Formats: sequence, structure tokens, C-alpha cells
Amino acid sequence: MIITFQLAVFELIATSSILLICVPVVIASLDGGSSNKNIVFSDTSLWIGLVFVVGILNSLIS
Repeated sequence: MIITFQLAVFELIATSSILLICVPVVIASLDGGSSNKNIVFSDTSLWIGLVFVVGILNSLIS
């Protein structure tokens, strides 16, 4: 169970790092990010889901 929690936290940190770099680049692109809007929304949904998963796993461990 602890390994699962650690992997979920690692995925959350990795996703946060990727979004930290990619979202400003997409928004600052020439077309204003309209072509990549679905990718940004899906990655943001993944991040929100990971936050909930980490919270649930944290409550199960402690």
C-alpha cells in the first residue's frame, strides 16, 4: 500500500512539473492555445484526479 502511495505522489509531482512548463507555453503560442486546449484540459483533469487519489491513499495509510 505504501508503494502505491509513493507512486501516486511521484505521478502527481511529475504531472505538476509537466503542467508547470507546458501550460504557459501553450497559452503563449501564436494561436492562443486554442488548438491544444483539449490536451491542457485533459492533463489538468488528470492532475485533479491524482490529487484526490493521493488524498484517499493518504487517509488509508495513516
